Amino acid sequence: MEVFRAVSLRRYVHFIFVAIICTAISSTVYGDFYSDIDVTWGDNNAWVLNNGQQWQLALTNYSGSGFQSYKEFLFGSVDISMKLVPGNSAGTVTTFYLSSTGEGHDEIDMEFLGNVSGEPYILHTNIYVNGSADKEQQFYLWFDPTTDFHNYSILWNPQQIAIFVDGLPVRVFANNENIGVPYPNEQAMRVFSSIWNGDQWATEGGRVKIDWSYSPFVASYMNFNTDVCEWNGNGSTSQCWATNWWNQNSLNYAQQGQLQWVRSNYLIYDYCQDYARFNYQLPAECSQQPK
Repeated sequence: MEVFRAVSLRRYVHFIFVAIICTAISSTVYGDFYSDIDVTWGDNNAWVLNNGQQWQLALTNYSGSGFQSYKEFLFGSVDISMKLVPGNSAGTVTTFYLSSTGEGHDEIDMEFLGNVSGEPYILHTNIYVNGSADKEQQFYLWFDPTTDFHNYSILWNPQQIAIFVDGLPVRVFANNENIGVPYPNEQAMRVFSSIWNGDQWATEGGRVKIDWSYSPFVASYMNFNTDVCEWNGNGSTSQCWATNWWNQNSLNYAQQGQLQWVRSNYLIYDYCQDYARFNYQLPAECSQQPK
C-alpha cells in the first residue's frame, strides 16, 4: 500500500504553515525526566540522556518499559516529541496516553503499532470512559516517524478531546452527554508512555510476530510539556480550566479543514463506519462526528 500519498503542493504547504504557527504560539518551557517523570516498570530499559532533556524506553525479550507523570490533573493539554522504533518493529507497541487508575478508569489512547521494514506504522487511538472503550480509530501517518522527532499532543477539556500530530488534528471526541454518551470528566489522569510486546494483535492482527534478533527496540522522547489543571484530591479545577487557552468548545475553522484532510487521506479504521460490528446500530455519538 502506498504510504506517502501525494497531495497538491499548495495544500501541503498550507497545512505545514498552520502547524508551524500553532507550534510557535505554544509553550516552549519543557519538563525534564528527573522532575516530571517516574519510571514505573522496566527500570533497566529506561535510559536518560542530555541531563534529563531526552530519554529512551527499550523493549527486549525479557522486558519492556514505561513511565508516568508525577502530575495528576483534570483537563489540560499535554505533548511530547517522539522518535519511534526504526527498522523491523513488527509486534511492538509504543504508547503515549492519559489514564486514571482503577477498574472503571478513563483513558485517552495513542498507540503506535510497529511493522516490518518498509511498511507503515499505524496510529491506533481509543477513548475509555468508566472502563468501557470500543471507540477505536486508526490512521497512517504522512511521514516516517522513525527518522526524526515528531510532536504528539492530547487536548482534554470539558467540551472535547482532540488528538494532534505535528500540530494537525487527527481525531476529535466531543462531549455528547446531552444525548446519553459518557464523557471522561470526573476522574483525574496522569500521562503515561510505554513500549511493550503486542505481537498477539499489533501487526496484521497478530500474524506477524516480533523478531527478537532486532532487539533492543528503542523509542526516544524529548520536549515533554504539560499545561494542565493539577488535581490535589479535593476542591474544583473549574477556575483553572475556565480561563485556559485550551478550553475550546471546538476546533477552529482552519483546524476543521486539517482534520478533514487527515481523515480523507490517512484514516484506516473508524468504529463509526463499522456497521456490521454494531449490527447497523451505530453508537449515538457517531451522528455527531466528522464524516
